[in-house]
Amino acid sequence: MPHGVMAEDRWDELRDLHAEGKGRNVIAREMGIATGCVSRTAAHLGLTFDRTAIQAATAARLADLAERRSILAEELTSDAERLRTKLWEPTFVYAFGGAQNIFTKEPVDEPPPADKRSLMSTVGIAVDKSLKLAPAEANSGGADDAKSMIGKLAQGISALVNENGDNSSETTT
Repeated sequence: MPHGVMAEDRWDELRDLHAEGKGRNVIAREMGIATGCVSRTAAHLGLTFDRTAIQAATAARLADLAERRSILAEELTSDAERLRTKLWEPTFVYAFGGAQNIFTKEPVDEPPPADKRSLMSTVGIAVDKSLKLAPAEANSGGADDAKSMIGKLAQGISALVNENGDNSSETTT
């Protein structure tokens, strides 16, 4: 028996687990042996592990993680929107003060500047993190498309002016 191959009395268990479609790592865990020992024994027995199943499982896990990041990015964007509206909403200012250290709560039309700065900072962090989780598409329209559209419009107007200029010279002669 080659070095590093498990005892022959466990080969049937390995064959059965392999026949169930279990991967090398799962078999090693279930049998309580090292993955290298499973690999060497499987090779000795002529068994192979289907890498496409592993690749499919990895792709599925990555897709699940991407979906979770996308959902979290949406939630962070919603949080940022809700926080931003608080910049202009009535609120209360709380304070302890005076010799008696008395608690006061005063209504105000909108948060004080320091609170607005804190809200804006929090909004910025939420937006930044949402963009890191789900980056904006590189070509989502925007300025480049607008420039292209304006350029095409200008070319079209220029062509019309030139065409009308040629027609007007024909009609005046």
